[in-house]
Amino acid sequence: MDKGLLTQALAKFFLGVIVMGILLFLPAGSFRYWQGWLLMGILFVPMFAAGLVMMGKNPELLRKRLNAKEKEAEQRTVVKLSGLIFLIAFVVAGLNWRFGWWILPNWAVWAAAGLFLGAYLLYAEVLRENTYLSRTIEVQENQKVIDTGLYGIVRHPMYMATTILFLAMPLVLASPISFIVMSGYIPVIAKRIKNEEKVLEEGLDGYAEYKEKVKYRILPLVW
Repeated sequence: MDKGLLTQALAKFFLGVIVMGILLFLPAGSFRYWQGWLLMGILFVPMFAAGLVMMGKNPELLRKRLNAKEKEAEQRTVVKLSGLIFLIAFVVAGLNWRFGWWILPNWAVWAAAGLFLGAYLLYAEVLRENTYLSRTIEVQENQKVIDTGLYGIVRHPMYMATTILFLAMPLVLASPISFIVMSGYIPVIAKRIKNEEKVLEEGLDGYAEYKEKVKYRILPLVW
């Protein structure tokens, strides 16, 4: 076992738990914000399990997923904008619960939690299908175009899954206001996808042909 990789993964995991807890419960002013606990549970428990599976079966994929240093200047801007959107959305969710501005009913929260978990399964399937996935925009050594499974339906099933995940988060937190804020992620991810496709088309053999074969980026019949 790669102890260095394990240490890095655990450090990032627990840092994520702490940061999200602060962003949610400090604005909420209480640990009684049960929707915050629900989101943390359905986010971090599967994440921890997925990390263990990757650590045991595909540590190289885990290493790629932990690498968040973008080489493309345009992508660094996209990452910063995404982080800002998340920060605002989580803080607003806590404040929304604290002051009762606009709270979703419990049934909507649980429905959103089901949608979130469904998107998580989709995310896991994408990781299974494509071992070249990293968190940065790059063409890797010996990389090949994946055009089967979900990649035969849309060109970016990972972004399809993460967009559903991210838009479901504020609904799990019972905050329609945060959903409006999080909707700002859509043009940001569209910009990221367009830049990524440019990089892949220039550096990955067969990608231009793949684009002709699979017409839609993340949403069949729409975009």
